[in-house]
Amino acid sequence: MANFTAADVKKLRELTGVGMMDCKKALDEADGNVDKAVELLRVKGQKGVAKREGRSAENGAVVSLIADDHTSGVLVELKCETDFVAKGEKFQAVAGAIAAHVAATSPADLAALLASEIEAGKTVQAYVDEANANLGEKIVLDRFAQFTGGYVAAYMHRTMPDLPPQVGVLVQLDKENAEVAKDVAQHIAAFAPKYLNRDEVPAETVENERRVAEATSREEGKPEAALPKIIEGRVNGFFKDIVVLEQAFAKDNKKSVQKVLDEAGVALERFTRIKVGV
Repeated sequence: MANFTAADVKKLRELTGVGMMDCKKALDEADGNVDKAVELLRVKGQKGVAKREGRSAENGAVVSLIADDHTSGVLVELKCETDFVAKGEKFQAVAGAIAAHVAATSPADLAALLASEIEAGKTVQAYVDEANANLGEKIVLDRFAQFTGGYVAAYMHRTMPDLPPQVGVLVQLDKENAEVAKDVAQHIAAFAPKYLNRDEVPAETVENERRVAEATSREEGKPEAALPKIIEGRVNGFFKDIVVLEQAFAKDNKKSVQKVLDEAGVALERFTRIKVGV
C-alpha cells in the first residue's frame, strides 16, 4: 500500500477539487506522490482538474443552523475562490443545504459526511463537485461542527457588509441563558481562544511555554531566586491568552469570562470557532 498521509489527501483535494475517495485512489496508484496523482486524475478525465489545479479556495462562508429549542446546533464552512461567488445565492444555498443535512444526519466526521447521501443517489461529495461545475470555481468542504445537549447558540460575524459571515462560533452552556451565550460567543469570535480550560491544553505545549519563559527570563538577566515566580507568572499569562475561561471578558475587561459565567450561574461546556480559510 502506498505511503501517504491525510495531509497529502487534503493537499490533493485542494489542488484538484476532486473527491476524497478519488484522491486516495490516485495517491495509491501514484505511490503517494502528489504530483503524479494530479497527472493521473487529469488523464482519467476528472472534471475541471486541469483548470482548478493550483487554485486557492480561501474565500467562502460559515453558516449555522440552530434548533428551535437550542438543544443542538451546526456550523459548516464552505470555501470557494472568490468573494464574488461567496456572496452569491447559489453558493450560500449549497452551504445551507449541507448544514441542514449535518443537522439531520449527525455524521461522525468529515469522511462520513462526504460519503453520506444528501439527495437520492447523490453523496455530499458529488453535491460539492456539482457546485464546482455549476459555479465555475473550486468549492471545498473540509470543516463542520455539531453540538447536541445543553443550551446551544451561535454567533456569526461578517467582516464585510456585503459578504456572508466569515467567522462562526458555536457555544454550549449547561443551561439556558440567551444573553450570556451571545456575549460569550461574541467574545470568542473577537479573541479566538484555543481551549476551554487549562486541562485541555496539551502538556507538551505547557512544558514548551515553560521552557521559553525560563530561557527568556535568563536572557533578560532576571535574578536566579526570582526565576520560579517569574516563569510561573509568564506561563499564567500564556494561559490567559489561549484559555477562554481565563481571558479578560470583551465587554468588561475587569472580569474574566469565568467570572461572568459564575455571576450568571451558568457553565460553558464547549465551544468551536471557525474562520473561513484559517
